[in-house]
Amino acid sequence: MSGTEPEAEAEAVVAIAPGDPLPPWCQPQWDLLAARAAHGTLPHALLLCGPASLGKRALAEAFVRARLCEKPRAGHACGSCRTCKLLAAGTHPDRMRIKLEPHPKTGVMRREIVVDQIRELSARLAMASQLGGWQVAVIDPAELMNAAAQNALLKTLEEPTDASMIVLVTDQPWRLSATIRSRCQRLDFAVPGEAVALAWLATRNVAAPQAMLAAAGGNPGQAWLLAEHGGMQRRQEVARDLLALVAGRAHAREVGKAWAGDEPGQRLEQAARLLEGALRGRLAGHPTRFDPGWSNAALAESFAQANRLRLRLNGPLRADLALFEWLDGLPRA
Repeated sequence: MSGTEPEAEAEAVVAIAPGDPLPPWCQPQWDLLAARAAHGTLPHALLLCGPASLGKRALAEAFVRARLCEKPRAGHACGSCRTCKLLAAGTHPDRMRIKLEPHPKTGVMRREIVVDQIRELSARLAMASQLGGWQVAVIDPAELMNAAAQNALLKTLEEPTDASMIVLVTDQPWRLSATIRSRCQRLDFAVPGEAVALAWLATRNVAAPQAMLAAAGGNPGQAWLLAEHGGMQRRQEVARDLLALVAGRAHAREVGKAWAGDEPGQRLEQAARLLEGALRGRLAGHPTRFDPGWSNAALAESFAQANRLRLRLNGPLRADLALFEWLDGLPRA
């Protein structure tokens, strides 16, 4: 567990980082939490869920800081009190983070959150707050808790301690047990309408925002990542590779190896988006530039397989072999 880790620790690139202004589509969730905090009716467990890159983590961080702040202003952390300074330094004793960690013996980053992490969290929450206020823990990504960890967490959720809160953040809530989901106050984050998304992208000076938004399936956070971190180039490379496979100009093993060595999850996500876009375009009567020429049924099945493989890549399997298996099974021209 990392209750004393510096906040400056390197994390995965996110579209809306902690400290950024919350986007307008997150305001309803924030208002609900602020109102419950003002009336003293906050639950002991929150579940923040929805598509990636929509601001769940930024909202979670802002909410945690507001709960621990000694002198909140209009529902937000003041940023200058003792607890805010401890939070900024990553040394607040009542703020806990559960995330993927290296294996203590091998040093290799684990691909799941294990039961020992949850047991340590439960032991910490069973003790009194060191600063006399709230104790708040964030589990992220919550869907990567293995079965034993989820079972251990359930015991803590069923017997919460006073002035404690556990915040689960997940892009894939269906991977959590139904019992855990039922023990949490759930807040869903949805992709906003096009006008709202484009207005937000304009504040970040994204070039060709409509094209980026379309490539990201309407998700403005993902569109910003495409624009800022080479995502559009990666998408074009994935489209080129898939069309080359269909035409017999490339080999599945070579493509799988190349994808496995360079952001395999993101490449597979782009493949899924391309296939879904091709199918949607056909059904709407507006064919897309990328179209492998398969039947609608084959497009739908390949899209579903890609999404299932994205989940499997979080496990211990070899990415190159898993990608080869999927790529080799795609229809050919």
